[in-house]
Parts: sequence; C-alpha cells; structure tokens
Amino acid sequence: MSTENLNAETRTWSSTEKFLFRVLFVFIVIQALPLDWKYFASLKNLLPGLHYGDIFNIAHYYPTWLGAVPSFGDWALFLGFALIRAFAWSFAERKPRFKYDDLYYWLRVIARYRLAIALLGYGFIKFYPLQAPFPSISNLNTEYGFFTRWKLFGLSLGIVPSYESFLGGVEIVLALFLLYRKTASLAAFIVIVFAGNVFMSNIAYEGGEIVYSLFLIGLAFFVLAYDLQRIINLIILQKPTAPNRFKPAFFSGWKRTGRLVAKLAVVFFFVILYGFKTKSGYVHDKFQYPATPGLAGYAGVYNVNTYVQNKDTLAYSDTDPVRWSDVVFENWNTISIRSNRPVIIDSNNTDRFSRIDQDRSFEYEGSIGRHYYSYVADTLNHTLILHNRNKHYENETLKLNYERRNDSLIVLSGTSYDNQPVYAELQKINKRYLLEEVAKRGRRKSFKL
Repeated sequence: MSTENLNAETRTWSSTEKFLFRVLFVFIVIQALPLDWKYFASLKNLLPGLHYGDIFNIAHYYPTWLGAVPSFGDWALFLGFALIRAFAWSFAERKPRFKYDDLYYWLRVIARYRLAIALLGYGFIKFYPLQAPFPSISNLNTEYGFFTRWKLFGLSLGIVPSYESFLGGVEIVLALFLLYRKTASLAAFIVIVFAGNVFMSNIAYEGGEIVYSLFLIGLAFFVLAYDLQRIINLIILQKPTAPNRFKPAFFSGWKRTGRLVAKLAVVFFFVILYGFKTKSGYVHDKFQYPATPGLAGYAGVYNVNTYVQNKDTLAYSDTDPVRWSDVVFENWNTISIRSNRPVIIDSNNTDRFSRIDQDRSFEYEGSIGRHYYSYVADTLNHTLILHNRNKHYENETLKLNYERRNDSLIVLSGTSYDNQPVYAELQKINKRYLLEEVAKRGRRKSFKL
C-alpha cells in the first residue's frame, strides 16, 4: 500500500537511521500487534458470548515471555530479538526494497491505534466506575493500616465515582483524537502527561502496571516525535512552519474501502460495542465483586457477642488469634471474619477480568486483618459451606449451621477450619457510613451519624 507526501520531497535516510528504524520497528510491532500464540489462545473465552471484560482483556493484552506479569526482563528480550531481526533485515536488504517514509507512516499508524485501543480499554471501565468500585462492607470495616498502598489507591478512587468517570472520559476523548491523524500529536502530548501520572502512581503505590504504563508512554512519545520539530519551531522558536500533510494515497477503490472498513471496525468494536457492554455491566455485573447474590437480608456487619470453641467460651479480645471479633455478610456470597489470626496477603496489583466469581479477588487482595470466604447456602437445611478465598488458604473450609432468631441476631454453629466445634452469636450493628451519606446527600448538607 503506497503513500505520498503532499508537502515536501521524500527525505534521504542514512544507513544508521535505517538500522535504528529497523530495530524500533520490530521492537514496537512485537508489542503492539497480537503475534503471541497466548493471545489467540485467550480468544476461546469469547465463544460462550462476548462480555465487556473480554473486550477489556483484548485491549489490555501485552506479550510476556518471562512470566504472567509484564517485566523489564521482557523488554530486554524484545530488544534482543529486535536487534537480531534488524541485522537479518539489513543483510537481506542489500538493494533498497522499502520506502522508509512509508514504513515510518504505517508504524505510526500501528502506534496510534494500539495506544487508542489501550486508552479505550481503560476509559470505559472508568467512565462507568468499574475499575475501582465503591468499597465493600468488609473494606469499610477494616483498619486503614491493614491495606497495601495499591489497595488504598484503588479504594480512594472508588469513593469518588464522578472523578473516576471524568478520568475515563478524558481517556476516551484522547483515544478518539488518536484515531484522527490531524489531532494525533495533540492527543499524544496529553497522553504523555496523563499516562505519566499513572506511571508515577504505580511506582509510588507499588502497582503492577509499571511496565504497561511505560509502554503506553513510549508509544505516545513515538507518535508525538513525528510533529515535535514542527511544534518546537512554531511555539518555542516562533518560526514559520509548514504543516505536515503526509497521508496515504489509495489509488484503487478496494484499498480506499478497506481502510474505511478497518477504521469503522475498530470504532464499532472498541467504542460502540464496548461502550454498550460496559454500561450494561455497570448495571448488572460489576466485575470486581462476585456476581452470585448472598443470603437475602443478611448483608451488614455483626459484632460477635458470644464465641465458644471446643466448649471454651472466649472473652472478647483484639489480640486473640482464635476468637472472632466481627463478621461481615456482603450483598454477594462472601463472608469475612475479623480476628487477630494472621493473614498471608494476596496482592496481584494488576488489572484483570474474570467471569468466574472465585477469581474476582478485588475485595480481599491487598488486605490483612480479615479472612474472606465464599459460601454456598442450603436455605432448606440452614447450612453454610465456607471456602477461604485467599489462594494461600485454598484448602480451608468451614461447615456451619445458621439460625436467624430475629432481625439483628444470627447464631452460627458447626466446625471451624481446623475441625474444632464453634458456636457464635452475631449481633448486627446498625452502622451508617460517612462515605455513603456524603454520596447520598452531598457534601454541603448536614447530617448525623
């Protein structure tokens, strides 16, 4: 597919510039295009029915050669591969085979679209506040110091959904600007500032997206570099500057049609369809928390008034690793138990989506002080089977009978995780939360807790 320069003559590339471009070309392409077999293997999840999380996973995909999480070690391998491929390319190209201005143009197209798709992937799950949801009841009843820095960052963003939506809106607008050649450089400049803040936040809060956010910044720099000299001449040096008018020349109808179809396909899939799916998901299936509903009418925090284990009544104590202090029933099928029993922290710190409730780990990742259990309830026999959700305690199970004596008192009895007989009386605390009251009434209206 040929291109033409409508503004100036084609520049001459030196041998060094050609070699460096070959290295950069391979380095960007192997990260920006889905060339990894693991990417195509992941597409099998689309067969049961497309979900907004599937589209997010496609937009967020990044190749990893050394493990499940991107690392700078992967970059070293990518660079090594790019150097080897560039030397082979140089050896094979003894006679000029490519117009490097054309290759530069199409590499910039790849970078623009890859960056735009990444921004859309995050933009819509922020615009409809899904990435950082409002804290769960268990989170609201966990001490501040029991969270990791990255979890605190997520919870802090989750309590201001309007701000999260604003950030998502910015990302969506920037992505749309990147899809339009004339506004791509402007969008890339803003992305550098925006993604730079994300990168620094990942460093400061020990996030897991350091490599990915730096990759997006690199793409933005590459897109901006094309017009950077013209911007410097115009704004800083205040010199007369000719606009960039380099664009593809489509001489036949099928090429022109193919370009339009490809662009419309990206817009339809990652803007229209993804936007519709995320809006529907925000109403019906917030992916950070399990979708299976819990026992109706049980949600809330309960103080453990009486706790008996192995026929021994234990007095309330914040330091006892055995006695339960309080129990939380979430709106979904999660029960969390607070005690002084140590918790081996489960902290992934990367953004991921799963249709399976058991893999939706936001509520307990990056948190200690509580053990989180998913449960299966037999409402006829009034029994609960609890399984510890933390991967470090995957074999831990509690079998309990439950009895609701009145609206605020629940009695649990059965066996604990170590097969010891337990009996607990749970008294519901009619607790109101400042964050929820502010969200309902606004910051300017007075209220009492």
